[in-house]
Amino acid sequence: MASSAGHLRPGRYLAFFALIVIVLYALVFLTGNHKPTPKLGIDLQGGTRVTLTARTPDGGQPTRESLNQARQIIERRVNGIGVSGTEVLLDGNNVVITVPGEQGDQAKNLGKTAKLGFRKVVANATQPVVPPQTAPPATTPPTSGAPKSSTPPSSGAPSTTSGAPTTTKSGGGGAPGSALAQQQTTTPAAPSSSTPPPTSAPAPAPSDGSVDAETAKEIQAAKALRQNPQLIGADGTANQELVAKAMASLTCAPNAKDPLEGNDDPKLPLVACGDHDTYKYLLEPEFLPGTEIADANSSYNTQNGQWVVNLSFKSAGTKTWADFTSKNVGQQAAFVLDTQVVSAPNIQVAILDGNTQITGKFTQSEAKDLSDILKYGSLPLSFASSDATTVSATLGLASLQAGLIAGGIGLLVVFIYCLFYYRLLGVLTILSLALSGSLVYAVLVLLGRWIGYTLDLAGIAGLIIAIGITADSFVIYFERLKDEIREGRTFRSAVPRGWVRARRTILASDAVSFLAAAILYVIAVGDVQGFAFTLGMSTVLDLVVVYLVTHPLVAMVSTSKNAFLSNPRHLGLGAVQQLGSQRKKAASVGRANVKEA
Repeated sequence: MASSAGHLRPGRYLAFFALIVIVLYALVFLTGNHKPTPKLGIDLQGGTRVTLTARTPDGGQPTRESLNQARQIIERRVNGIGVSGTEVLLDGNNVVITVPGEQGDQAKNLGKTAKLGFRKVVANATQPVVPPQTAPPATTPPTSGAPKSSTPPSSGAPSTTSGAPTTTKSGGGGAPGSALAQQQTTTPAAPSSSTPPPTSAPAPAPSDGSVDAETAKEIQAAKALRQNPQLIGADGTANQELVAKAMASLTCAPNAKDPLEGNDDPKLPLVACGDHDTYKYLLEPEFLPGTEIADANSSYNTQNGQWVVNLSFKSAGTKTWADFTSKNVGQQAAFVLDTQVVSAPNIQVAILDGNTQITGKFTQSEAKDLSDILKYGSLPLSFASSDATTVSATLGLASLQAGLIAGGIGLLVVFIYCLFYYRLLGVLTILSLALSGSLVYAVLVLLGRWIGYTLDLAGIAGLIIAIGITADSFVIYFERLKDEIREGRTFRSAVPRGWVRARRTILASDAVSFLAAAILYVIAVGDVQGFAFTLGMSTVLDLVVVYLVTHPLVAMVSTSKNAFLSNPRHLGLGAVQQLGSQRKKAASVGRANVKEA
């Protein structure tokens, strides 16, 4: 038998709901250093969405494993540079990066740092391509497989065997003049960089990851000149004629297209530009891949008042690096990022433990840029930026206003309908919707702080649809009350019986809505996930409001001694109560007639 409204104790339910609201808003206003507003997506506050298309050197389809690895590395880069609210997703052969706010330019660089490797410098454009025969010979590490080189260090770079850092650095990260030394134990470590490394734009590629015929021809022509195996002879000296042709074919200029970018062969020599387009280098085959780097950060050396870059390697990389530096003291090691030399420091001493310090007259920004390249520079695939969409803050504000207007219109229509059809019960509906909105708002703010959730237009659409789901729960309850009253019961007795029957339907309806939202969230990506998330969250909060607010308020009205509140006509129940009375009277007359018969 259904419990009576008096046994419900609605005050306890309302007090518990009030406690939930107080706790939520205490967390909103008293925790964190953020504004008490939800985080907004790029379509509401402005921002950038970058689509990076994966490509392989042979033009084939990238494997799912390599794509997942690349996505994870890009996510680590995002975390490392401090970009908040960023989303990294896979869409076929594309990696989609979404960055809210004004940090979009950083997102455009995240996929450009594709392949990092270490090569020995044989010559550069500022020195003779054929080294003097009087120079002392030097051998490359056994892991490189490269021929011996007799190239002395560049004239612009000091050569020293002391462990102290040098104070000389030429212009640009790719220029000779920086130095490598054993890392000083007294050097304080600084946090990792928060600025992405500047790189040149990658060569374009079709969106399906393949290389078109014209691009393939450009790549082959560039390889024939700049990765000719005969650029370096068996004795380690440069072939003057071939190197001159290769350097003449190479244009070193800002944003210049390089067909070999992301398509070079690490097992062959390479003619490449420096980062600041000042030098052209002849490099031996790669002897150490960038994936062997364990960590890199920039710090300020208080001993000589300079910014330095601290670098460490994994176990296998440490051994290779120790062999190379031991046999090439006084020579240059080039850090090559997508066929571009980002730094070419001199080796001062043999570095046996892998803890390396790169010194030079770095600015703080240059040191951070170089540490970023070394730490986050190696991806298993090359990427081309096939699409970059930027939404201005003005357009985002207009979209937000449009979403709020749409939501306001939806609420207004629901309010008018409830007031017209349910009257005082409609007022309870409006109050319940307002309290539900307060819950949703607080939860959105906290989710933005705790898990970085960003509200976008699709999420607002989910909230607008949730208004209908919440109102539908009230309609189910009120219509069940009407059914009970039609059967001849009073409003007070109809409330508990109607609730017992209505809550089953409400639970079933909300369960279906939540299940649909959960499935959509799991199988969808991007904006559709935002829609599904807000829809599912609002559905759960709808149950909280119906159980803790709407039903207790209706129960309080049904037991009220106030004539105005308990009047069925003021509750929109006058017609059904009249019908119920007529049915009850007819049933009584029928029973009386049966007794007379």
